Amino acid sequence: MGTPLAAYSVRIRARIPNRPGEFAALATAIGAAGGSLVAIDIVETAGPTLTRDLVVFCESDEHAATVVAATRAVEGIEVLEVEDRTFELHSGGKLSIEAKVPPLDRDGLAMAYTPGVARVCLAIADDPAQAHRYTMKSNTVAVVTDGSAVLGLGDIGPEAALPVMEGKAVLFKTFAGVDAVPVCLKVSSPDELVETVQRMEPMFGGINLEDIAAPHCFEVERRLSETLSIPVFHDDQHGTAVVALAALRNACRITGRDLAELRIVLSGAGAAGVAITKILMTAGASDIVAADRKGAIHKGREGLDPSKQWLADHANPGGRSGSLQDVLAGADVFIGVSGPGLLTRADLETMADGPIVFALANPVPEIRPEEAEGIVSVMATGRSDYPNQINNVLCFPGIFRGALDSGATAITENMKLAAADAIAAAVPSDELRPEEIVPSVFTPGVGSAVAAAVAAAAEADGVVRTG
Repeated sequence: MGTPLAAYSVRIRARIPNRPGEFAALATAIGAAGGSLVAIDIVETAGPTLTRDLVVFCESDEHAATVVAATRAVEGIEVLEVEDRTFELHSGGKLSIEAKVPPLDRDGLAMAYTPGVARVCLAIADDPAQAHRYTMKSNTVAVVTDGSAVLGLGDIGPEAALPVMEGKAVLFKTFAGVDAVPVCLKVSSPDELVETVQRMEPMFGGINLEDIAAPHCFEVERRLSETLSIPVFHDDQHGTAVVALAALRNACRITGRDLAELRIVLSGAGAAGVAITKILMTAGASDIVAADRKGAIHKGREGLDPSKQWLADHANPGGRSGSLQDVLAGADVFIGVSGPGLLTRADLETMADGPIVFALANPVPEIRPEEAEGIVSVMATGRSDYPNQINNVLCFPGIFRGALDSGATAITENMKLAAADAIAAAVPSDELRPEEIVPSVFTPGVGSAVAAAVAAAAEADGVVRTG
């Protein structure tokens, strides 16, 4: 059995006979069907009946249907409404635009719009950099996708990607006060995507690339970073990498290991896998073997795309080959950004004593924490219902907050390392334990700490506007 989650919750409005035992029978039926009853509200009292709203967490769409059927089957209960709470939350979209300075009188109108606005336009025409001071550009990021690699759903297109991009924009605003605009593009090539974003540069203070399939995502980010004068950040790559580095630093503190001496095996050689390898090597790790569906990536392996060829040329110094299980034997660390159920308990038993395991595939990890219990010293996943969630929300809002505040023109490697250090430091030494190697996304001050560290790194690297 899985875990009932808010993501699959339903609101059931039911009319119930107003006599002892009737509601208990309904609650029992929901529990017997595996539903988790988390909230009960009285909607109406009408003599012999009560109308109640019941919020029930379920495990999946199919499980929710089973719970609703069990509710309908209770004798004497009339189900009036069934609402999927997740779909209702998305109804009408999750974003709106609000005026910061609504013109409440003629004077306000004259300054916010014509004729006063013309003075500001002319100032920007004389010095385009002033757009960062006098327009929304100073606090606005584009969340850009072509819909080619959305979550674990694949190439579902730009329209279907919009709910995810809206959600990303909500996180930007909630955790860092950054205004983000979803930009879902109907393009047919990396060239079209790059050209479109280049043409949008005057509007935005930064570009967050999202859910663009590998290997095109590497080319898109590189070309945009080279041609735009605003920060460009592919969160699927670098957000995951930054938080993984922060978590690994703290896991090393707990286990007494040295990052430079770790033997690391990484499963998944897509966008996140390549970025994790790069940032770990920049941070001092030297022995990393990445594996894909065909096994370990090493020099001499044929048929590699450019990003995997980089892994072959720069990682795996020992030239290890074979399957994932072959190279896992004796390793200190496993990091998975691949697919569900790739590892067994027996596989973990071949690793070094007390291994560190980050099984980050979502929604089903490479191995569940329950299967690894008693073998691993530290375990992390990408899920919110287990300890140590490696969640990009710890990273990208603060990175862009710091970049915008400092006037950064790029995101450097040092800025990413600074973000990772700030996230790791957000867990105080007296609270650090195997079940808490990264802060919760709701821990106060994480975003501001990341922003401050990133801004300082941008200044140190000399990538800030001087005008």
